[in-house]
Amino acid sequence: MWLVLLAVQAFWLSLASALSGQVPLKSLEEARGYNPGEPIPVSCLNRTIDTGEHITDAAGHLQYIPFPICNETGRSLELFFGVEKDINCTIDFVTDEFFHLLEFYIHSDAPLSCRIPSKPLPPSVLENEYRVSDESTQEGALGTQSTLYTPLIIALAGTLQLSHLHVGNYLNLLVHAAPKSTSPGTVDAATAYSIASHTRNTKITIGDSLPLSFSVRWYPSTTLPPGWSGYGGHIYTSTLIYCLLSAVASAAICVVYFRGVELPRRLKRYATDRMNGGGGKFGSGGSGYGLPVANGRGGGMGGGYGLGGYGYGGGSGSGKKD
Repeated sequence: MWLVLLAVQAFWLSLASALSGQVPLKSLEEARGYNPGEPIPVSCLNRTIDTGEHITDAAGHLQYIPFPICNETGRSLELFFGVEKDINCTIDFVTDEFFHLLEFYIHSDAPLSCRIPSKPLPPSVLENEYRVSDESTQEGALGTQSTLYTPLIIALAGTLQLSHLHVGNYLNLLVHAAPKSTSPGTVDAATAYSIASHTRNTKITIGDSLPLSFSVRWYPSTTLPPGWSGYGGHIYTSTLIYCLLSAVASAAICVVYFRGVELPRRLKRYATDRMNGGGGKFGSGGSGYGLPVANGRGGGMGGGYGLGGYGYGGGSGSGKKD
């Protein structure tokens, strides 16, 4: 009986040891990627207003906080996987602390460093979304990056003044997704930057609201599509059409000029030449021989000259009268 009990106890101990040594399988929530249109939260690095340095938690990891609340949605800024659209996010009240942070961001003393989850966060991390406590997922001495997140650096541009700021509040936000063949539903890279900050900006003082407009574009791989081809080297349909229209316009101008100006001028010149040359005022006559018969002389020789088509002739001769 004791032997049986010892055998059962040994079996359960060995089974428990084997189970504890196995690595648990990842849940479906951990392995899956984003579905089209699924929201993606944006969190940003927490910084001090004195020097703009990052703030770390008790474990020495960088501390991330949610992006400020947008008036339009009542929630922090969110992206939507694969959805291209313009997102308006108006920060209702610029506090004194946030105003000084904007000075750091615009002057590029410290970047507005944000991040987005590369895939939907697993439940263990979702409970503490803005700080990853597991050191195995951190990279670098201070955990500057996490394998669960993709960095999103927002390059704010503008102008610093003594009493206010001009913030370039229209931004392009580009997001690259990993190819479907390798990792479907995964964010691979992201960035944002102000556009035309000298003309499209807003004046900000402490207590004002800050309207931000993000033009979001998604790319299905890490390769950017071809854009502007630069100067020369290519022939496009528009170029051929332009050349054809230019040739037709030039031909039409030439025809109008010839028929309206050059042809009447040539006809007038030709008519004038014909009137002066053929049967005109002065012509050359001919010479001939004549036989005068009025004086009854039998032989003679004469010559004639013409003037204006009329001939005058004269002759002399000698002969013997019958």
